[in-house]
Amino acid sequence: MARILVTGGAGYIGAHTTHELLRLGHEVEVVDDLSKGYAHNVPEGRLHRFRLQEQAKLDELFASRPFDAVIHFAAFIAVGESVREPARYFANNTGGSLALFESMQRAGVNRVVFSSTAAVYGDPPGTPIHEEMPLAPVNPYGESKLMVEKALNWLARTTELRYVALRYFNACGAVAEFGIGEEHDPETHLIPLIFRAIRTGEPLTVFGDDYATPDGSCIRDYIHVADLASAHSCALDHLLAGGGGGCFNAGTGRGFSVLEVIQAAERVTGRKVPYKTGPRREGDPPALVAEASRLRAQLGWQPRFTSLDEIVASAWSFDARRFGS
Repeated sequence: MARILVTGGAGYIGAHTTHELLRLGHEVEVVDDLSKGYAHNVPEGRLHRFRLQEQAKLDELFASRPFDAVIHFAAFIAVGESVREPARYFANNTGGSLALFESMQRAGVNRVVFSSTAAVYGDPPGTPIHEEMPLAPVNPYGESKLMVEKALNWLARTTELRYVALRYFNACGAVAEFGIGEEHDPETHLIPLIFRAIRTGEPLTVFGDDYATPDGSCIRDYIHVADLASAHSCALDHLLAGGGGGCFNAGTGRGFSVLEVIQAAERVTGRKVPYKTGPRREGDPPALVAEASRLRAQLGWQPRFTSLDEIVASAWSFDARRFGS
């Protein structure tokens, strides 16, 4: 088993991955400044609270333990916020990553799994999306992640660093045994917003009903957070075994529309979802679905959650515990 540093391990995906690594027997330490994550997501005694730009603290942590690899989640993720505050996103997402990579080099830690995003593709020319499609982000969030991918590529070409970058599609769901789930503030993800509409009676806004899709609403690839955690574990195993790196789409290869997700929530909860139709959001493509065969073939990953109802039910279970729904 390996000793792993997880940055951003108090956040939604990072915390699920931390728990999964511990379940598999790895030794895990977490760095998170708690600006977006929550201390209660991290098992006791494993949280080191500071920013990646505090390099003296990062160097001290690396010096205190012989880490075998890093899984790097720490980032701001709100697309709209990134448009309003681009400098802050580049400073945190790109600058924090470069600070981490410098500390890794000083400590001789040469394996990293990077949390990237499908936002690096921008508005792709078609779907499903494969890794060779043009990389053309349409917002600072996606650009900040693409800049990190480019830095990793150069580091891999010029140093001993090896990396896997996982380009996520729509993470969702929860793992009951871990007791954690989506707690974004503000919440921007569809499934928890659907549950909020059920709880409060305030209608959910469906942005656009005139897309070139079967029901007129946007289609996205929803991947269960447990399957994302598993993808990180597979990437880690691959790197530690001496495998080569690169960029991989992390999605199921199946798309569901906004209205289909609403219908699934109604089946799971037995309640009607109040919603209204609003105008399209600028930059929302009609459909984003992953072509993820490379992740399966090269890293041996297989998603376990393929039923939309099962994914929604796991999220509802967490939401019901959190709010007493």
